[in-house]
Amino acid sequence: MDKLSAKEKYELKKSEKLERKKEKDGTEKTNGHGKKFLWAFILVALVILLYLGLKSIVKNNTPQGNDFSRSVPSAGRGHISVGAVLPEGTYSSNPPSSGPHYPSTARGGFYDIGEIVEDQFVVHNLEHGDIWIAYHPGISKEVKNILENFGGRYVLVSPREKNESDIFLVAWQRIDGFSQEELTKERVKDFILRYDNKGPEQVRGGGGHQAGIAN
Repeated sequence: MDKLSAKEKYELKKSEKLERKKEKDGTEKTNGHGKKFLWAFILVALVILLYLGLKSIVKNNTPQGNDFSRSVPSAGRGHISVGAVLPEGTYSSNPPSSGPHYPSTARGGFYDIGEIVEDQFVVHNLEHGDIWIAYHPGISKEVKNILENFGGRYVLVSPREKNESDIFLVAWQRIDGFSQEELTKERVKDFILRYDNKGPEQVRGGGGHQAGIAN
């Protein structure tokens, strides 16, 4: 290199400098592409996770099975005094899903065997859009434990001697009765999803409150 002229040395250094610049630019370009790919991958992953999350929410809030319930004609909405004697045939279903009821509602939640709740209190709950799960005291402990998990502020679970089936799911003018052997969590969840907060007297607004459906 000592034999090179000053001009040749200058040109050589210039060439080496250009090569280093090309290498640097290439590295930065490669790194830039890598970062863009990484961000694109993260964005796609987030979109997929968001889609799966929304899909899960929609699924959990959409009835998945058949509707086994039946519509019941209205028996009215009038208030009666506590303890009033009603004539035979006052209600259009057993348990009642509409009709004369007491001025106050019953507490939501689970009632164990021996804790009696009069129908006329619960009918008022139904008018407000609550769900009533009426079970016969003769059901098994295992089935009773399953039903207990559905009890909540807007879902009343109570024993009822007058039941003609082991279990009744009741909403305003809607009823589904079946044996304890036919009980599935999905059947109860679907009923709640379909008919919760559908009473004629809206006291909770229009959003609904599917108490117990996560069980």
